[in-house]
Amino acid sequence: MNNLRAAVNHVLLKIIVCLVIIVFILTGMGNYFTGSVRNYAAKVNGQVIERVQVEHVLQSEQQRMAQEMGEKFFLSPGYDSHMKQMRQQVLSLLIDNVLLAQYAKKLGLSASDQQVKNVIRKIPFFKKEGQFDNAKYLAFLARMGYTADDFAQSMRQKLINEQVTQAFREAVFLLPYESQTMSELLFQQRYVRLATIDVREVQAKLNIRDNEIQDYYQENKNSFISPEKIKVRYISIDALSMQEKVEVSDADIRAYYDQHKINYTQPERKNYSVIQLTTETEANAVLSELKKGEDFATIAKEKSTDITSRFNGGKLGWLEQGATTNEIKNANLTKKNQLSSVVKSSGGYLIVRLNDIEPKNIRPLVDVYGSIAKQVRQDKALDSYYELQQKVREAATSDNESLTLVEEVAGVKSTQTDWFTRDSIPPALDYQPVAQSIFDGSLIGENDAPGSNSDLISVDGNRAFVVRVVSYQQKGMDPFEQAKDRVAEVLKHNKSLEKAKLQGEQLLVELKKGNGEERMKVAGLSFGSVKKMVRSSVDNPLVEKVFSLPHPQGSEPVYGLTQDRHGNVILIALDIVKPGSVSVEEMESFISKMEQNAASNTLFYLLDSLRKDAKIKLGSAEKN
Repeated sequence: MNNLRAAVNHVLLKIIVCLVIIVFILTGMGNYFTGSVRNYAAKVNGQVIERVQVEHVLQSEQQRMAQEMGEKFFLSPGYDSHMKQMRQQVLSLLIDNVLLAQYAKKLGLSASDQQVKNVIRKIPFFKKEGQFDNAKYLAFLARMGYTADDFAQSMRQKLINEQVTQAFREAVFLLPYESQTMSELLFQQRYVRLATIDVREVQAKLNIRDNEIQDYYQENKNSFISPEKIKVRYISIDALSMQEKVEVSDADIRAYYDQHKINYTQPERKNYSVIQLTTETEANAVLSELKKGEDFATIAKEKSTDITSRFNGGKLGWLEQGATTNEIKNANLTKKNQLSSVVKSSGGYLIVRLNDIEPKNIRPLVDVYGSIAKQVRQDKALDSYYELQQKVREAATSDNESLTLVEEVAGVKSTQTDWFTRDSIPPALDYQPVAQSIFDGSLIGENDAPGSNSDLISVDGNRAFVVRVVSYQQKGMDPFEQAKDRVAEVLKHNKSLEKAKLQGEQLLVELKKGNGEERMKVAGLSFGSVKKMVRSSVDNPLVEKVFSLPHPQGSEPVYGLTQDRHGNVILIALDIVKPGSVSVEEMESFISKMEQNAASNTLFYLLDSLRKDAKIKLGSAEKN
């Protein structure tokens, strides 16, 4: 982290920070900041995450799942809940990425154009016969609806965020003593013998009298209440399905292109190299060498104090006017291969060379036609969706006695459910606003008869429902005769658990006194053969209990008592504890994994802290 803070003063990092900000605004990603406030998914410290970002990832997930499962994916019972959960995960990840990006900006971290280019060219998916294939790259961009600048910006931010995570990985280390102690503890082996009191056997021997069942029912009536049940008829509309009906003309695409031309404009860029030196005297001496014909890159590698750029022969790469620092602007370079005089900077003294100039360039419509068509289709579908929402809302209010008018306006037939409770809501309706509207009583008339239609209920930002109650049953207590068998089963189970636990506790006391095994024989119990146990990540109460027992002293075992997931009571005799041991190769892997876990935990707590300090506001659609 000290290295990160020190790096902030390097001239290259200052330049690239400016570059990232300008590129992010001027490229196709700019619409995420200037788009409609109405449709934002979240604001993170004032920075907008547009809903279209979330929708884009969700559409990619839908396409992936549809390829795996076919059309049955969209008809599967878990479709809505899967996409709802996926939406929450995507939004949470986007928020974390923005928080990391903002944190990285505070540290002064950046990624150059050349670094982004190198990363893209190394992606295996874009290679053919081991070489980068530009045709595959462009085909991917067209299929996914990216512009080249969009994709480059996403990779740039990924590189920047990875610098933060890499810093945490490099900052974590284990001392030899720590790694040895932890390996001995985590790989510890415990040798035990077990004896089980089977609850089912105890329960089979129990006899429950009718008066006990009656008494238990009277004392626990509230445990035998049937929940309220309901049947509804509903209509659903969504923006995604409306995209298929939207027509996009060449004129629409041209108009969008003309209105958003700044997103497809590459401003004038200049390619610079720089040599940074500590004193003005050193800088003047280097300038004299350059004027005599010495190679700029060679001197930069040998003498430049800017550690970031000197390995590239002083190259800074392409910079736009807005991303160029005042130090380089002050060099006043206007011609290709022009060399500056000595320029004072915050890090020392600079000599700057203008390597090349690239004039302003506007990407032609043909290059971005596909991505614009997709965006226009989405925008039109949303506009149609909002317009249909208003018509459906009015229809639901105008004809409050049925869904007939709503069906006509929406152009879809209503669907009726079977009986369900609050805990068994059909997947198609499993949204918090819908469930709240169904069960808050506002849709139920007098004497539990059907009431009015619901208002239009919007969920997930691109789907809406109108719901009408068909039938309703209030919650009520089950009569004794109806609940008798269930009461008897619960009572027998509870009594058998109590009896088994009491027997286990009594035997444990005797074992600790030294005569427990005789009592166990009387009860028909005995310890089994020795078993080796190791720690497990699985939530296992037996393992947890075994590893919570103190170490045996001498040859005397240590005894314990626990229960498994079925309620069976288990007596434990712990005989031997052996510290864990690993080979040299295994120790290297162990240390690596422990350091990775520590770095992941540190990053988790960083993000948790950033979230707590951040002002995060969800869009209205995401709150649902």
